[in-house]
Amino acid sequence: MNRRILLVNGPNLNLLGVREPEIYGTATLADVERIATDAAARHGFDLRAVQSNHEGVLIDAIHDARQDCAGIVINPGGLTHTSVVLRDALSGVALPVAEVHISDVSAREQFRAFSYVRDVAAVHVVGEGVAGYATAVNLLVEVIAGRAEG
Repeated sequence: MNRRILLVNGPNLNLLGVREPEIYGTATLADVERIATDAAARHGFDLRAVQSNHEGVLIDAIHDARQDCAGIVINPGGLTHTSVVLRDALSGVALPVAEVHISDVSAREQFRAFSYVRDVAAVHVVGEGVAGYATAVNLLVEVIAGRAEG
């Protein structure tokens, strides 16, 4: 079994710490990556992180995960609500997926309530701030372990 998790952060998440801190807090993308890396390490997994403002870069990273990852944690950012191709990439690689959002997207603007990723993700974590990344990793590891046993 591969012992690596891919962490994908979508558009604008590179602005964490400065973008709308009243919604997203003051933690940076580097903080998020450290939180997720530490959570993965506690379970004996490595973590590879990618962030891009370009949909194709994210899709390529998801495709590449088939080679050496056991699962994917993703915060698609605004692509959550718009990207069928991102959803198809996640579905196509047939790896377990954890969808994470820093804010409670369902309690915000109406358009944020819909997620193209939701139906392909085994795990959903919303509204826990950046700590939600650790929760997502922990829950994804449980899913991965269940697949290994079954």
